[in-house]
This record gives sequence, structure tokens and C-alpha cells, in this order.
Amino acid sequence: MRHLLIALACLTPVALTAQAPKRWKAHDPERPKPRVVTPAAAVGQPPSDAIVLFDGKNLDAWSSETGGKPGWTLRDGYMETAPGAGAIQTRRGLGDMQLHVEWASPSRVEGSGQGRGNSGVIIMGRYEVQVLDSYQNQTYTDGQAGAVYGQYPPLVNASRGPGEWQSYDIIFRRPRFGADGRVTSPASMTVLHNGVLVQAGVELWGTTNWLQYGSYTAHADSLPLVLQDHSNPVRYRNIWARPLPPVERPGDLAESRPAMVLSSAQLDAYTGKYVDGKFEMATVVRRGNTLLLVMPGSPRRELRLVPVSRDVFTLGRTAGTVEFSRSGDRVTRMHFLFAEQDRWGDRQP
Repeated sequence: MRHLLIALACLTPVALTAQAPKRWKAHDPERPKPRVVTPAAAVGQPPSDAIVLFDGKNLDAWSSETGGKPGWTLRDGYMETAPGAGAIQTRRGLGDMQLHVEWASPSRVEGSGQGRGNSGVIIMGRYEVQVLDSYQNQTYTDGQAGAVYGQYPPLVNASRGPGEWQSYDIIFRRPRFGADGRVTSPASMTVLHNGVLVQAGVELWGTTNWLQYGSYTAHADSLPLVLQDHSNPVRYRNIWARPLPPVERPGDLAESRPAMVLSSAQLDAYTGKYVDGKFEMATVVRRGNTLLLVMPGSPRRELRLVPVSRDVFTLGRTAGTVEFSRSGDRVTRMHFLFAEQDRWGDRQP
């Protein structure tokens, strides 16, 4: 595998100045709703929000490695590597994305191993998913079709025969870097080859290289997608990408803070079983200085009750609330409001 030197010096990283996202609670009704995307009528075709990189009509979205006109051949709705043309790359940068690529090795089998239908889908010009005719073709496993080159062999060999169209669907998360240039989270990939899972969220060790372990070097958040020329006539068609937003992880959820401190005696006033008609709704127990709402069923669910006022509690990191009603000084009822659930329960004597 030839090591690609990609001329990206003209690309200047863009400083990110956006504010940190709001810390939401679980099941928060005010959390922004996902935007609507219309799926394609046929599998593999671009959905409504995709960036179409190649639809078989022209190579306007692509350039040579040096930024000039790409030298690949365009015919019959596909593009094909051309002798001596070198790799091509997108004119726009891409980072976190869902990527769809269709490719085909030559129908006439020539060569063996790495010399048979060799190319590559190189995300950000650094992280390669190998393209190879791996149908009844022996080579090193982390260099066959569907491999994260030099790092992860595919889980299975899902290759079609020579000349047949094949597809990659790739979920890519770019690496994150701190202010000092060190990696705070590595790049990761999930890959489906012809609809079969071959890479399941693997974390990359660094750049993919031939005969050496790559390392991470801080780079821009978006860089061109590269298709490799390895001197084999490989065809490509129907290429599109969907930029992905950052992932919000459970650790990013907001947590309720107690607005007041209740004594053990005060907390004990809420404990007991609450029923909705004939059915058990929940049980409130005290554990130390904490009230827990225990939901019936298996597995057992314990939700921490955080006091907002004397009789109103929130449910830990969620947007749910529990409000207690009293008759005199005695707690008699519970109002459970959580997502679509709005229930009342009577405290058993």
C-alpha cells in the first residue's frame, strides 16, 4: 500500500466558537426535537439531507491531490481510476459523518493479493477503509476489503465477485484534540460491507499506514475524503455523506441539586407504598439522608428523589417530578409526572 501524501497545506482549520450545549435532563420535554429527514425510496440512495459527492454526472465535487482537475475517467454513471492519474479528493472537507460509497473491482481478474482491485476510501485523508477484490483472493487480513487498513480486519468477508457492485456504509467519528494537541478521544468507525457489519465501532490507533503504526497529529475538524489510485482500474458510483452532530453522552446530562435539606424525620413522612386503584404504583424508601422512589417490576428501578420544595421532588438526572399531597401533617397522595405518564397514587396506611 503506497503511503499517500495529501496536499492539504492550503486548508486552514476553523476555530470553533460555539457555546457548550445545554445540559439536559433525561426525558426533558423541552429538549430540541430531531429534525425530519426523508429517507430514500431505495436502499443506498441519498436521504434528503445528504451531501451528494458523486451521482455519476460529473466530477465537480472532486479534485486531484494537488487541487487541479481530477484525471479519472467518467463514463456510464461511474468514475474509474486512470493510469498515472493519482488519487482524487473532495473539494469540501468532511468530519463526523455517515458515508455511503459503491465500488467495483475489475471483472477481469489479474494479479493476486494486494495487486487485485486495490483502492481505498480514506476519510480525512488519514483513515482508510480498504477496497480490494477479496473474493477468493488471499492476502493479509487487515488489508482485505472491509478492513480498517493495517489495524482491524473485517469481522467477516462479505465480498461479492469481481466486477460486481459493492457498497460501504461507514459511520465515522473524527478524533478530538485538546488545546495541547493531544488526543482526547480517538477516531472510530462502524462499517457495513454490502449491508453486513464488518467493523463495529472500532477505535483507531492513529492514521492508517503501510508497514508502520500511525500516530495522531492534531488536524482540522473537517478534511477532504480521498479515493486512492493503486494502479488498478477500480470504479466508483453513488457517493454521498451526511454530516453528524456531536454525541451527547450520559455524563453530559444535568443533575438536579437539592434546594433544601430535610431531616430524617421529615423524609420518613414520605415513605411507604403508593397505589393507583388496585395496582402498586411505587414505594418510597429512605436510605440514609436520601429518598428513593422504587418502581415495581423487574428489574428493580430506584430513582433518587431530590427536594425542590417541602413536597415537590425531581427524579435525579431526569425531567420527572413527584409531588406529594397532605392531609394536615400526614402525606396521603403522590402525583407522578414523568414523560407521558401522569398518575396519582394513594399512600397505603
